[in-house]
Amino acid sequence: MQFDFRALSPLQRYKLLTDAIKPRPIAWVTTLSASGVLNAAPFSFFNAMGHAPPILAIGFLLGPDGLLKDTVNNIVETGEFVVNLVPERLRAAMSETARELPPDEDELALGGLATLPSISIAPPRIAESPVNFECRRLEAFWSSPTQVMMIGEVLVAHVGDSYLTSAEDFQIDVASLGLLRSGRQ
Repeated sequence: MQFDFRALSPLQRYKLLTDAIKPRPIAWVTTLSASGVLNAAPFSFFNAMGHAPPILAIGFLLGPDGLLKDTVNNIVETGEFVVNLVPERLRAAMSETARELPPDEDELALGGLATLPSISIAPPRIAESPVNFECRRLEAFWSSPTQVMMIGEVLVAHVGDSYLTSAEDFQIDVASLGLLRSGRQ
């Protein structure tokens, strides 16, 4: 069967894309506003786009109010963000950080999550996350009036020691990460 995406509704396109392209890890993005307010939110349109330089891309949609989410505003203002991968055991905490809150509220506090300082950028990383990528914004690409893709270069990666099968060979025991994946199963 063929589907002409130009003739489909946004919801129909969403369902086809998210069912066909899976599993996708969730980007649990931490940022700081220009005034230093911590923000965290999960995003399901996320993946690695290259390694030389190491590039991550995250797709952001406008919020239900038709405005940019705090995460996007913070990345545009500061140029920095951390992508934290989400283990299944943190599903409930991640859901708390997905709530629509005013820009001055700290979602990590609502989720009861601790942070650790980053090495090369100001936003902290989520301590309980098995993998964190410290990123610097390279580009913000508006693909429509309602969605923007943020391209970031990975400056530093943190991988919990217990998840490495061989640090010398840069091998991760992916199954032990127990990552929550987006897309209907």
